[in-house]
Amino acid sequence: MIGAVDDDLWSAVGDPTRRRMLDLLLADGDGTATSLSERLPVTRQAIAKHLSVLDRVGLVYATPAGRERRYRVDEAQLARAVAQLSSVGAAWDARLRRIKRIAEAIQREKDQRGV
Repeated sequence: MIGAVDDDLWSAVGDPTRRRMLDLLLADGDGTATSLSERLPVTRQAIAKHLSVLDRVGLVYATPAGRERRYRVDEAQLARAVAQLSSVGAAWDARLRRIKRIAEAIQREKDQRGV
C-alpha cells in the first residue's frame, strides 16, 4: 500500500494553471511572476498567488532577482509528488482488479445457476 499522501501537495498540483506553470518553469529553468503571466491567460497577481501555493508545498523555491523573485522547480519535491501519484495509481489498479474478479465470480455463479 502507499505511504502518507501529502494532501497539500496534491491540492497544489491539482490546479491546471499551477501544472502549466510547473511545465513552463521546467522547460525554461526558471521564471518570474511577470514572465509567467506573459505566457498564461491570468494576471500577474494571480500568478504570484499560484507561485505562493507552489512555494508553500515546496514544489518551487524563489531567489531574489532585483525587484522580482525568480522561481525554480524543486525537482526532488516534484519527484516525491510523482512517486505518490504512481503509488496511488498502483493501489487503485489493484482495487479495480479485485472488483473485476468479484464481478466475474458473481457472473460465473449466475451462469452456473442458469439465471
